[in-house]
Amino acid sequence: MIHYVILVSRQGKVRLTKWFSTYSQKERSKVMRELSGVILNRGSKLCNFIEWRGLKVVYKRYASLYFYMCIDQEDNELEVLEIIHQYVEILDRYFGSVCELDLIFNFHKAYFILDELLLAGELQDSSKRAVGHMIAIHDRFVEAVKEEANSISNLIAQVNM
Repeated sequence: MIHYVILVSRQGKVRLTKWFSTYSQKERSKVMRELSGVILNRGSKLCNFIEWRGLKVVYKRYASLYFYMCIDQEDNELEVLEIIHQYVEILDRYFGSVCELDLIFNFHKAYFILDELLLAGELQDSSKRAVGHMIAIHDRFVEAVKEEANSISNLIAQVNM
């Protein structure tokens, strides 16, 4: 089971967090601070797994972002590395070469994509095509709602004239 997902910039700024296990806000802040300190100071030639607080943390750096996922001791690290890679590929496909700014200004989309990929700390769907299809449906729904809101506000404006 994945306990949490954290995306951090090279400067240590947290860009996205998703918690599947219960942690208080104080514990979350402590986890993010300590993990960032440990992982950002590791050499690039070291492996992408660390044992930490009785759990395993699997991480991978893509461009200027580090993706961390914390798992149980008995879980497969390579599978989690693949999940991280899958998430990055889906983000790349959606944003067209995803960067840190995409996540800052479109964090709701990054969360939605992560929610389509993971459910309650488990892999929900491993198909990039299926996840992409759900994202496209969601985008069409959002656009339809925006158009409907615009037409309603136009009608209200005409009535008030």
